[in-house]
Amino acid sequence: MQGVAKVMEESKDLGQTVRTGILRTLPLRVLQFLLLFFILCLGFAIISMNTFRFFSVQPIAPVAPSIFVTCVEEADSIESWIRPPSNLMHTMNDTELLWRASFVPQIADYPFERVPKIAFMFLTKGPLPLAPLWERFFERHERLYSIYIHTLPSYYGDYPSSSVFHKRQIPSQEVEWGKISMCDAERRLLANALLDISNEWFILLSESCIPLHNFSTIYRYISRSQHSFVGSFDDPGPYGRGRYDQRMEPEVTLSQWRKGSQWFEVNRKLAINILEDITYYPKFRDFCQPACYVDEHYFPTMLTIQVPQLLANRSLTWTDWSRGGAHPATFGKSDINEELFKKNFEGQFCLYNNQPSSWCYLFARKFAPSALEPLLELASTVLGY
Repeated sequence: MQGVAKVMEESKDLGQTVRTGILRTLPLRVLQFLLLFFILCLGFAIISMNTFRFFSVQPIAPVAPSIFVTCVEEADSIESWIRPPSNLMHTMNDTELLWRASFVPQIADYPFERVPKIAFMFLTKGPLPLAPLWERFFERHERLYSIYIHTLPSYYGDYPSSSVFHKRQIPSQEVEWGKISMCDAERRLLANALLDISNEWFILLSESCIPLHNFSTIYRYISRSQHSFVGSFDDPGPYGRGRYDQRMEPEVTLSQWRKGSQWFEVNRKLAINILEDITYYPKFRDFCQPACYVDEHYFPTMLTIQVPQLLANRSLTWTDWSRGGAHPATFGKSDINEELFKKNFEGQFCLYNNQPSSWCYLFARKFAPSALEPLLELASTVLGY
């Protein structure tokens, strides 16, 4: 019995020793496992961070400094304010464009050498068939003019890079003759031209217009004028006052109603007046519709009400209405000769800076595409360019 008891005691001591060994070994293995798990997690985290940095941060990093530098350069340089837009095909809608173009410096003196330019604004359906004649007219006067073309949205003029008309189209919309969309197009042309702070005078032309004098003569005539050339007169007949709608009152009364040629020249001040108008525009949009042709009444009436002292009350564009009808005469190839221009140059009378003058017109219309060749032949001797 003593042997059995001794064996049982030894087995008990052995069990306690085994359990004690297991308890001592278990924490060591757990620690080893946790340490291995921690190392794996840390490695995974480092790999993930490097991967994110490579695929996400790296492409952005070079861009951020350039944006900051550009902002600083634009804020520090007057050049960014006076530089004309390099691309006329912007993404602004009409509301944004008119707002942007209506900015006016409140200090009269420019802090840079400003060379005033004439903005030639062509309102046309498509191509400019008389472009070669205009190219000759503009030659060697690059610093004194800029060009803007409003066509139908579906048309794109693919002028060669050597042409003065290359990339001079502006974003356009559909235009209907005699409706407010015509005036919208004219305001759109003015607004785009106003984005160039050097443009001081703005001339509206069509694809059938030609210059009657050389560039130097026209520039001198416009730049020295005390008035802008907007036709504006009171026509008591059915095509004048007969188009007036009493619903335009009180903003426009019958005695204020005016008529004039669509083709005008205005200075920068009057161009901004036209853009910022929200008083008369709704009246003409709603109550001057065919047979009231809004492009013949809106600007002449509004400007006569606002700034009559700044208007010459005549257009610079000559047209021939002697044949009668709703439209002026169109001149084709067989009509072009020296006698046609003598009729234009001789026997004219007007006021220029409140003084009598026989130089009344600087442009003429309507000339058909077939007139181009004889016009080019006569330009140097008759027109001076």
